[in-house]
Amino acid sequence: MNDDQDAWSQTNIRLLILMPELSEYLWLCHFFRQNPEITVDITWCPDLADCEDLISNAQFDVVLWDSAMFVTSQTVFLQYLSVAGDNRPVVALGPEPEAFGLPPARVNGAADYLCKGNLDCWNLGRALLCAMFRQKVGDLVQGQLGRDVARGFINRDLFFDRLQQALLRAERQGQRVALLHINLDDFRSVNDSLGYQAGDQLIMALAERLREKLRRVDSLMRIGGDEFAIIIERVENSLDVTQIIRKLISGLNEPVVIEGKPVALSASVGIATFPEAGNTPEMLLRQANRAMFEAKRDSGTSYRFYNQQLHLTVGRQLTLEADLRSALRGRQLELYYQPRIDLVTEEVRGVECLLRWNHPERGLVGPDDFIPAAERSGLIVPIGYWVIEQACERLKEAASLGYPGMVFAVNLSFRQFHDRKMTETIFRIIYNASVDTSLLELELTESAMMHDPEYAQRCLRELNQLGISFALDDFGTGFSSLSNLQHLPISLVKIDKSFVQKLGESGDAEHIIRAIISLSHSLQMSVVAEGVETAGQLEFLRQHHCDEVQGYFYAKPMPWSDLVTFLENRNAMALTGPDAL
Repeated sequence: MNDDQDAWSQTNIRLLILMPELSEYLWLCHFFRQNPEITVDITWCPDLADCEDLISNAQFDVVLWDSAMFVTSQTVFLQYLSVAGDNRPVVALGPEPEAFGLPPARVNGAADYLCKGNLDCWNLGRALLCAMFRQKVGDLVQGQLGRDVARGFINRDLFFDRLQQALLRAERQGQRVALLHINLDDFRSVNDSLGYQAGDQLIMALAERLREKLRRVDSLMRIGGDEFAIIIERVENSLDVTQIIRKLISGLNEPVVIEGKPVALSASVGIATFPEAGNTPEMLLRQANRAMFEAKRDSGTSYRFYNQQLHLTVGRQLTLEADLRSALRGRQLELYYQPRIDLVTEEVRGVECLLRWNHPERGLVGPDDFIPAAERSGLIVPIGYWVIEQACERLKEAASLGYPGMVFAVNLSFRQFHDRKMTETIFRIIYNASVDTSLLELELTESAMMHDPEYAQRCLRELNQLGISFALDDFGTGFSSLSNLQHLPISLVKIDKSFVQKLGESGDAEHIIRAIISLSHSLQMSVVAEGVETAGQLEFLRQHHCDEVQGYFYAKPMPWSDLVTFLENRNAMALTGPDAL
């Protein structure tokens, strides 16, 4: 028996049950024990608080949902289950008769509806099996579509049917659909030079590559000899489309190896979105086709949106990302340094290293303008390592200038933790730089640790063993509690400037700052207050024993040469006595 036959003959169902009442859950378990035709591997969720985690992490074939368990409406909750559960089928249970409950459940996205009053072990088992097998049919159809793409089979009726279904789902859920029409440029010359068999191999390899760039919910079909159509669902905004286009263009630009020889390709991509470009499959394809021919005016792999405003928005984002890649290669990035002042000694205890971009046309670009683009594209990872390298070089230079104990703090993006070689890379950087690791401080936010907390904690412990210290940035704006931080190698907490700037205006801000300082000190952590701009703010922080401050009251972020001058001036002033400071 082959694998496909095994899949269809299995009667084991991995079931996620969303049901608040224990008595009714046990009642269902009794039905399962009575049915010898199926075996059920059950995960039970009685509480909405655990629902999201289980849906994201549990392995299941079908969701059995008690319609009494939802927050807002059945419609909204079913839509949520569909998205969060990666389109796994949902069988709904309710108190009403089938004739009443089935239509709304179907319309709202449930695969089936069962009335509790009419339930028995047989119709329950059949409903679950049918839902699971319908899903398998859908998966096989999607897989066949992929094989059809590779083999050259074209079924336009099936394509239009899938597009129509995508439009109906988008209309119900208030979302967009993007249709991409891809035409390979001058593909005839490939066939003429390499032969039709090699051309077919190229199409197969390219289709597989494109499929790897897409999400599970997206559909790829070959609609012509050198043409593809891609249906992109669950489009919330232009950023969703941007990410897809970025991946596809990278796949199209990479040469395809045929018979050991790399073959370079280019393609023209036209994009039409529902509802802006039309509300029928025919209209959407027509507009995507028009946009594709517009894209052919540009050389190389290019794209065009039928919607001009969306085209401009996505174009700006992709241009910014391309410029960032050039900036990283062309030494356009620069570090600025903002001093941190010890409130007891008035000495510069350390500096925070802040990234700036010297754009050849736009001038000095602040991080708020380009860091989000760097994080979306993943460029923040190599940029982050570059920042650490630069900080290590300046750390050594500071020691040679007579400032051997100055701490250099570097911000660590949440994206950095997506790199499974993060600790190895940082270790290599500091080893090559041969610096005192106790003077290197990595600042991170809560979000940096939320993606994979276990991995993040392991990274922090490994780097801490090398002597690197950690600071929690922007504390007070998230959801952490300091009691949780005692399990992490964090030695310093930074109070967000939004609280500091409200000192003297908000009693709540004063209470929060006092609480953060007190709790941090009780956990043997130092405290730095950001955004200090007035003498009143400084005095309040000094009275409540804040350890360090940074902000415009002392100095703005500055280039390295200005920082050296700043340090020299403070040394000179210190020699004349405290009155001169």
